[in-house]
Amino acid sequence: MDLQLNAQHVLITGGSKGIGLACAHAFLAEGARVTLISRSAEHLAAAQAELTAAHAGASVHTVAADLRKAEQAQAAVVQAQQLGGDIDVLVNSAGAAKRTPPAELQAQAWHDAMDAKYFSYIHVLDPVIHAMAARGRGAVVNVIGAGGKVANPIHMPGGAANAALMLVTAGMASAYAAKGLRINAVNPGQTLTERLKEGLAAEARMNGGSVEEAQAKATARIPMGRMAAPEEIANAVVFLASSKASYISGVVLTMDGVTSPIVV
Repeated sequence: MDLQLNAQHVLITGGSKGIGLACAHAFLAEGARVTLISRSAEHLAAAQAELTAAHAGASVHTVAADLRKAEQAQAAVVQAQQLGGDIDVLVNSAGAAKRTPPAELQAQAWHDAMDAKYFSYIHVLDPVIHAMAARGRGAVVNVIGAGGKVANPIHMPGGAANAALMLVTAGMASAYAAKGLRINAVNPGQTLTERLKEGLAAEARMNGGSVEEAQAKATARIPMGRMAAPEEIANAVVFLASSKASYISGVVLTMDGVTSPIVV
């Protein structure tokens, strides 16, 4: 299936690792051009090397920035536009709130979660969406997380940030539909990334036992019997960003292996 993404400029935040990096691979496979934003220049260099080795002739640019800071995010968007031209697709996958057992929570943890997850998305979304609206076209996919719908004791600050991002996704989809923009979100459940290990370690601290035991218990709760691969999440992101999803907007797609079988 031709997703008609050839030569489109895709900006991916958090694109140096995990789901963001898997998204970069998937978009490049469709002939798109990508720009990655991450805090670590070292991680970005490694990701760029991996992507250009895997996709002959690929156009891959990188920008190092701390997206928790609005001025750095705005400068990063400007630099991305200078490197790759107008942004056709924005994929927000940066930032992750630290998993913390309830007994360890303090007020700062809630502030840190909003900075790490909510504002790292908003700081990029704001300038990009205004530019898209001025051109009358564009697609946004926010990679959020199932913790915004189903409360997890070790992920309450991050879950609150995720819930806020879901509301922003639906609200902006409605606000900008007449401008030709589509804005959707994907809610991954347990996905085999480095971030998963942090959550499993927090769960192990709360419940006792090892990280391996925590992972086995988490897997056992998934009806499909396994955790997601980052590539599976990326496939959904690429579809939602493509013209094949031209009448899909304001949707929050849950991808949790039927862990929470609810009607939404």
